[in-house]
Amino acid sequence: MITTELLTELQAILSPERVIEGDKNHPLGNSGTVKVFPQTEEEIASILKFANDNGKKVNVEGNGTKKGFGGLTQTADILLSLSNYKGIVEHVVGDMTLTVKAGTNFKELQEYLAQFKQKISLDPYCPESATIGGIIAANDSGPKRLGYGSSRDVVIGLRIVYPDGKVIRSGGRVVKNVAGYDMNKLFIGSMGTLGVVSEVTVKLRPLPKYESLNLVLFPQGNMEEIRAFATKLLDSTMEPVTLELLSPALSERLIGQSCYTIAVGLEDVETSVRYQESFIQSIQPAHSELKVLSQQEAQSFWNKFYTLSPNSSTDSTQASLKIGVINMDVSHVVKESHLLIDSHNLDVEAHGGLGHGLCQINLSGSKDDIISAIQQTRELSTKLGGYTVINHLPFALRQEVDTWGKKPSHFFLLEGIKSKVDPNRVLNPKRFVGGI
Repeated sequence: MITTELLTELQAILSPERVIEGDKNHPLGNSGTVKVFPQTEEEIASILKFANDNGKKVNVEGNGTKKGFGGLTQTADILLSLSNYKGIVEHVVGDMTLTVKAGTNFKELQEYLAQFKQKISLDPYCPESATIGGIIAANDSGPKRLGYGSSRDVVIGLRIVYPDGKVIRSGGRVVKNVAGYDMNKLFIGSMGTLGVVSEVTVKLRPLPKYESLNLVLFPQGNMEEIRAFATKLLDSTMEPVTLELLSPALSERLIGQSCYTIAVGLEDVETSVRYQESFIQSIQPAHSELKVLSQQEAQSFWNKFYTLSPNSSTDSTQASLKIGVINMDVSHVVKESHLLIDSHNLDVEAHGGLGHGLCQINLSGSKDDIISAIQQTRELSTKLGGYTVINHLPFALRQEVDTWGKKPSHFFLLEGIKSKVDPNRVLNPKRFVGGI
């Protein structure tokens, strides 16, 4: 049996207890015949070199929260898990930089940094399970991207293990490090198809002295009022970290009221936050309602918010879509997604950033209704000059719906880079755009 032979060969590289049979029929795919748990960078390199030299395919994961994101191959020969490859390499408190192993849990990192009144300025989904390496590989971000930026704004250095076992470093461990090409951006969001991220260096930011969440509720659902309010706030000198439009279904789940709601997050010293709260109140439309959640209430809202996205533990038929459009077109996307509840008999929860233009739609229901809703949403985003990517979908449905949509005009560059870096197509086969 190939499993027995592969187990024996890999146990010569790792200790036997860290080489086990994989779940070859996982409903989300992206699994492996044999699952391995390296604990050092050298072990990661040895496994990849073995695979490259012996014609084996390798899927890579941290804790599996992105297992439903892309991928047309259900099972590779080896599933490389970085869940045991974790820990802080270096934390320079004064320079506000952190270097950490890729398999380190994100929530644990934030809890550690809180002791120094610092944090990583990213807000990924499923933070209790997600690893820093997985977040970087998928370029995951949430509503606070408006104030925080994305992984590409936070990462200043990476160590990457290439498919042939060679280890390279991009960027560095200091903030002012701008010589040459910014190679970090090549690997961030590449879904592990070019190399395995082994080490990440990020710049940190101070924990806010005070934070609040201003919920502006629009019971009448007037999109003109919603866009006018958002425009006034964006055109002002205020600095919200979120300007997120919630669909009625999502609003009901989070705050118990079914109406379109804008969540305006503020983080700063208390006097600044209070001043911005007063400004929001002054531009609040006449028919809207304002609720202000401060400190622990605001944090509780976000803690609940980030657990709503489907992940690797999902059993039912669910999908999660990421839509990118011009920022004010978010209102069209969220409104049309709400209409899917009746037109497709689905449970639909949606939100989108009126400052950055990224939306997320979570769908739950029958297979055919989900496929139809995805097609309709993709048509809408294309009409608006945007795109739709599927962040989560069971493996069987990914055979019928293209996760990434049409190939971009620059696809030949992506394909060329993949061919140079991974000519034997070892890493995460068919996981990325265009089947790379």
